[in-house]
Amino acid sequence: MGDGLRAYGFIVAMWVRSTLTYRASFAMTVFGSFTATAFDFIAILLMFSHVDALGGYSLGEIAFLYGTTGTAFGLTELLMGSVSRLGHRVRDGTLDTLLVRPVPVLVQVAADRFALRRIGRLAQGLFVLVYALFVIEVHWTPVKVLMVPMMLLSGAAIFAAVFVAGAAFQFVAQDASEVQNAFTYGGNTLLQYPPSIFAKDLVRGVTFVLPLAFVNWVPALYVLDRENPIGLPQWLAFLPPLVAVGCCALAGLAWRAGLRSYRSTGS
Repeated sequence: MGDGLRAYGFIVAMWVRSTLTYRASFAMTVFGSFTATAFDFIAILLMFSHVDALGGYSLGEIAFLYGTTGTAFGLTELLMGSVSRLGHRVRDGTLDTLLVRPVPVLVQVAADRFALRRIGRLAQGLFVLVYALFVIEVHWTPVKVLMVPMMLLSGAAIFAAVFVAGAAFQFVAQDASEVQNAFTYGGNTLLQYPPSIFAKDLVRGVTFVLPLAFVNWVPALYVLDRENPIGLPQWLAFLPPLVAVGCCALAGLAWRAGLRSYRSTGS
C-alpha cells in the first residue's frame, strides 16, 4: 500500500506541474468549476425565497446537508474522479500499457490525468458547510462536533467505493460512464436535500442497498436532532466508518474480479 500511495503521489505531482504551467488557465477553470457547482445551491436559495422550509427543514439545515455531501464528494472526485474514464481505456486497449507497469492498476487509473481544477467543487462544498455551521441552531456537544469530520471522511470513502465499483462495471459494459455518474453525481445531488421529501422506499434503498444515506443523512439527522423518516435508531449515526470500510472492501473485490475478466481488444 505504501508503494502504491507513493506512486500515486508521483503521478499526481506530474499532472499538477503540467496544470500549473498555465496558471491563468488553471485559475479560470477552478473559478468555472466553483461557479458551475454553486448554481445547485443558488437553486436552493431561490426555493427559500418563496418558502420558509423544505420538507420541514430550514435553509441552514439543508445547507448543512448540502455542505457535508458536497465536501465529501468533492474530495473523492478530486482524488478518484479519473476512474470514471476507465471505459475509454478498455474500449481502445490502452489499459494494456498500465498492466505492464510495476504499479497497481487502480492507482494509475485514479491518478491518470489528475484534474486539479476539481478543487473548485471541493471549495464550494466547504464554503456552504462553513456557512451552515454558522447559521444552524444546534446544541453542540463534543460528540456532535466530532461527527462532522467523521461524516466528511467516511462519506468520501463511501463515494470512493462507488467510483471504484462503477469503474469495475465498465470492464464488462465498456461504455457505462453515465450509469456510474447516475450513482456518483446523482447520489451527491440526492443527498443535498432532506430525506423527508423523498418516498420512504427510496430512502430505504439508499440506506440498505446502496448505503449512500450514511454519507450524511443518517449522521446529520443525529446532529440536527431530527427523527429518521423510516424509523431507524439514532445509534446508526455512529456506523459510517464501518459502512465505509465494508463498501471499500466490496468495491475492492469487484475491482479485482473486473480486472481478471479483462481480455484487451484483441487487436
